[in-house]
Amino acid sequence: MAQVLEFKLPDLGEGLTEAEIVRWLVEVGDVVAVDQPVVEVETAKAMVEVPCPYGGVVTARFGEEGTELPVGSPLLTVAVGAPTSGEETEGSGNVLVGYGTGAPPARRRRVRPTAGATTPPGPHTRTRPAHQPADEHPGAQAREPGPARDHIVAAVRADGPVPVISPLVRRLARENGLDLRTLVGSGPDGLILRSDVEHALRSAGTLVRQLETPLAPHTPEPTPAAPAPATAGTRIPLRGIRGTVADKLSRSRREIPDATCWVDADATELLHARRAMNATGGPKISLLALLARICTAALARYPELNSTVDTEAREIVRLDHIHLGFAAQTERGLVVPVVRDAHTRDAESLSAEFARLTEAARTGTLTPADLTGGTFTLNNYGVFGVDGSTPIINHPEAAMLGVGRIVPKPWVYEGELAVRQVVQLSLTFDHRVCDGGTAGGFLRHVADCVEQPAVLLRSL
Repeated sequence: MAQVLEFKLPDLGEGLTEAEIVRWLVEVGDVVAVDQPVVEVETAKAMVEVPCPYGGVVTARFGEEGTELPVGSPLLTVAVGAPTSGEETEGSGNVLVGYGTGAPPARRRRVRPTAGATTPPGPHTRTRPAHQPADEHPGAQAREPGPARDHIVAAVRADGPVPVISPLVRRLARENGLDLRTLVGSGPDGLILRSDVEHALRSAGTLVRQLETPLAPHTPEPTPAAPAPATAGTRIPLRGIRGTVADKLSRSRREIPDATCWVDADATELLHARRAMNATGGPKISLLALLARICTAALARYPELNSTVDTEAREIVRLDHIHLGFAAQTERGLVVPVVRDAHTRDAESLSAEFARLTEAARTGTLTPADLTGGTFTLNNYGVFGVDGSTPIINHPEAAMLGVGRIVPKPWVYEGELAVRQVVQLSLTFDHRVCDGGTAGGFLRHVADCVEQPAVLLRSL
């Protein structure tokens, strides 16, 4: 006898509580193998392919592409073949950042009524359209398996999930004592929206009487349109990467008393040094890698800027390792990949790691581990053609170095006016971890290394 198992959105780690469905990789009716990726989701950290721990036939999917689901909500159901005598059905046992699969709990099968049998609706019974199968989950895309899969029984729990995605909607109903199972959602596939709950609460007395009375077939009256907002425009949800960036930047501005200092530097000699390195053959050294190497040398001299503040303990925590983040603009928004243990890498190793992480950011394949744990951030906004900026610190770090574009400008060089390659460097720092003298010393050391790369040799 077949068994239908429900696969829920697993814990994706790093404190993530929700994910957006980007692309389904399977259709209802497809046969899937254990640990086969079934859906591609976007979390606040990265794009992730989620593998299914069960093998069998997909009988239902929950959520359209673009839908945001909380961790623990149903993703799909899979009908698996009956185990042989003495065996138990098990999952793959694999772990995806904090979730494991084991023997599934016992499931209840919904008994189909025999032909001609009817059950009068009781209180709070929701009338189901005649075309909807009795065992179909509300809001799910489901169908009976075809003849080639007759050994699979498409049975779904009688107490299936309510078609609600937003935790806010559930909370609103719970706080007002409203049973969501009594509502028919106005969203896609019967999805219950916030407006459905608010409408039910506004007309609670009439609504209860209507729900307790079986509804005769009729043509529904059109729902009055909601009043237009005072200011019309396009609304873009702050979710996924964009939502996380918004939350983090807001928290940084709210908690960190930041200050910024800047200086212009002559980068002509640094560019000459890079050309000399790349003329010797072998892997190319990027300018970002040289700037990163200068950063790690400056942080070794001024460790106050490689720290974080423990607000509860009222302590400054100086960190032993330098995990260097760098800002990368992608089609999905700003991300900050992290080069781990940057202080132990040479220019060639840094170039290779920057290239790997940049390509992963471009293709959306960065993992949560690639995007967390940074201790200092390097922001090369010069790629946007601007000279300067006042960066917002990447909370909970203590500082960020900004690098503008390198452009030819008039400059006094060895007592003579000359055209040199000039760059503006800016440092935004947490004033709790140090004062202006330390921040200025750090920035001046960076500028000295940019102007005279030989200075960097003293710290290698």
